[in-house]
Amino acid sequence: MIKIKNNFDLKATITCGQIFRYIEDDGYIIILKDRIIKLREDKNYIYIESNNEDNLKQIVYDYFDLDRNYDEIENIILSKDEKIRPALEFSKGLKMIHQDPFETLIAYIISQNNRVPSIANSLNLLSMNYGEKVNFNGREYYLFPSLEKLSKLTTSDFRNCKVGFRDKYLFEIVHNIIDKKLDLDSIYGKNSDEALKYLMNFKGIGMKVASCILLFAYQKFDVYPVDTWVKKFMKDDYNIEGENNIRKFTYDKYKEYSGLAIQYMFNYKRNNKIN
Repeated sequence: MIKIKNNFDLKATITCGQIFRYIEDDGYIIILKDRIIKLREDKNYIYIESNNEDNLKQIVYDYFDLDRNYDEIENIILSKDEKIRPALEFSKGLKMIHQDPFETLIAYIISQNNRVPSIANSLNLLSMNYGEKVNFNGREYYLFPSLEKLSKLTTSDFRNCKVGFRDKYLFEIVHNIIDKKLDLDSIYGKNSDEALKYLMNFKGIGMKVASCILLFAYQKFDVYPVDTWVKKFMKDDYNIEGENNIRKFTYDKYKEYSGLAIQYMFNYKRNNKIN
């Protein structure tokens, strides 16, 4: 077990819609690429245990983006727009989780026109059927399947995991990676416009899905999804409507941190019960 200072908002970071596979159980249990971690917090510290404690602190710091100076970024955002302060203060401590690109790709293809419980169910079924079983604290968990495992699935196998019409997209995207038509590692070296265009060349990946992948897996903070909560925030607070208008306003205003600003808006509008 390790402990780290409790200086970020663990609940908001985990539950704000970035990830789908977590369990609330006297804290939070999260299934990472190669291990299970359990996080429990008190006033001063977050205590973390895992079935695999190799490099655990480094893994946790990278996953929760704890080495980045968010206070500095928030001050930059506020210098450009004081009006966003309530959303920013409400979201204080919210971090952008640094997820595995392959699992994020699959998760957000499944997410299109889908509800969060259904997305989580599909990911759990894929993992239970094709992922590695891990025993941790007397319970069984399943890691997300490898590319090699998923490459052996048929569209029917995907559909049996309750992914619906997205079965053909998942089948194709997996084989595009196998055939080296899609190189996930190459995205790190592309600017955001290039990366968006690159991902959107593949079936099943539109602007929203591509934006989520780039923001949540590659931490490209100038890319962002525009959903109904963001549209509501922009209408109520800035009297701006239409996705293209929102995108132009947001990028012109916040530049390289526009994705973070959007996440603060989303979190505020979705979770602040008095706004």
